[in-house]
Amino acid sequence: MAAIVQAINLTKQVASPSMEGDAPPLVILHEVNFSVEAGDSLAILGASGSGKSTLLGLLAGLDVPSSGTVYLAGTDIFSFDEDSRARLRGRLAGFVFQSFQLLPALTALENVMLPLELHGAADARERAAEALQRVGLEQRMDHLPKHLSGGEQQRVAIARAFVVQPKILFADEPTGNLDAATGAQIIELLLELNRAQGTTLVLVTHDEALARRCNRQLHLAAGMVKS
Repeated sequence: MAAIVQAINLTKQVASPSMEGDAPPLVILHEVNFSVEAGDSLAILGASGSGKSTLLGLLAGLDVPSSGTVYLAGTDIFSFDEDSRARLRGRLAGFVFQSFQLLPALTALENVMLPLELHGAADARERAAEALQRVGLEQRMDHLPKHLSGGEQQRVAIARAFVVQPKILFADEPTGNLDAATGAQIIELLLELNRAQGTTLVLVTHDEALARRCNRQLHLAAGMVKS
């Protein structure tokens, strides 16, 4: 099966925070290489500061590497300008973040409808309602985020990510703001949707138990892949 995500010699450096002008750059990632097959689930693990979130941002084209590149569905995403990368992301990828990132003035249903409306879907309301039913929130569709628990907000975020049926879902510490029991429910939901829709799942986590639920694990240390 062909790789849907492929990192090739992916390196990210930033200017050193040192006040001295001749300080060497700070290396966040160094020549990271790996691939993920379509429909697979990969957990990216590592201590704080190991480069996990930076790697996820590069894989999604939200940031630009110092050298190396990323292929998504066979396309070199850094051969495109920022606007073209954004269109590619809109076509291929969904996102779930630790902080939920729901729009506070919109109901759960309206938050899930939003990406469908941006895609011009005529049946946005029906599809969003079905997505919320799949994550167990059929009774909470008309609630604003502030009236939902953290676990419920993350379920809305997952429904919003999956409603456009992305080929790849990038998740950055999706259980980081949740208690252990709710976090376990959320990862179960992510993996269930991964299996049901065949969506490739790439998630960043510091939770070893959560990572073991994925088919594969990638360990980062000091910006490099541990063998």
